Amino acid sequence: MSNSFNQIAEYWRSEYSNNVKKYQEFKAKEQFHQIAQLFSLGHSYYYVMNMHNLEFDYLSPSVKEFTGKEAEDLDIGKLLNMALPQELEYIQLKERIIKDFFLNFLKPEERLNYKIVYPYKMEDHRGNIRTMVLQATTLSLTEDEMIKHVFSVHTDISHLKVTKTDRVSFINLKGGKSYYNLDIHDGVFRSSSADSMTPDTLYSDREKDIITALAKGQNTEETAEFLNISKHTVKTHRRNILSKSGYTNTAELIAQCVLNDVITLE
Repeated sequence: MSNSFNQIAEYWRSEYSNNVKKYQEFKAKEQFHQIAQLFSLGHSYYYVMNMHNLEFDYLSPSVKEFTGKEAEDLDIGKLLNMALPQELEYIQLKERIIKDFFLNFLKPEERLNYKIVYPYKMEDHRGNIRTMVLQATTLSLTEDEMIKHVFSVHTDISHLKVTKTDRVSFINLKGGKSYYNLDIHDGVFRSSSADSMTPDTLYSDREKDIITALAKGQNTEETAEFLNISKHTVKTHRRNILSKSGYTNTAELIAQCVLNDVITLE
């Protein structure tokens, strides 16, 4: 691992590993595939990381698509090193905000309630540049309520043409307050820097169906047939959705809806 990306691992050891005094393997591996389906958007890999030593209790075999290596031959350092060098500063800032959010802002009993979402760019073993979205949540806490096991899914969203990777979101998995598209540039969690309009309440259920159809590449006729509505209704919904969102094209709309957990692609 390069010295630069080693800084991230050392930061995790300093802020998290030092608080987990005893190694305990996460046992519920039979649940991984079910959990992954709730997070995964397409081509992806996922893992459970033990914060005691930053080692994997489980790493999915699908990681080979991205690395060209078997799961047992990889560690967190090798995965970190796949991120593009220009992403390093952003990832460091995101990790500082994540630590501030979970350890300083949230009450200890809230630490299991949130999912982290942020995009980044990486180079796979074939030399292809991919845009990925990281989604992660805390699986378990120590007796003194520090983070012990983390579940993380990394999914290829290159087809969504995401251009900006300088944002992070914290999404409440239990319907509570979420914080979308936080500015990361001062490295501190500030709820005031989150989007004031929450994407989860911006669109109706029917509009989310239309956005999902767009994300899957369905044209107007296919969407109308699938949802059992008229083509005119589909077109009207599309106009209204773009007007609500403030985006000028559907690609940008879809990307933000995926990153903000408005829709999930299977």
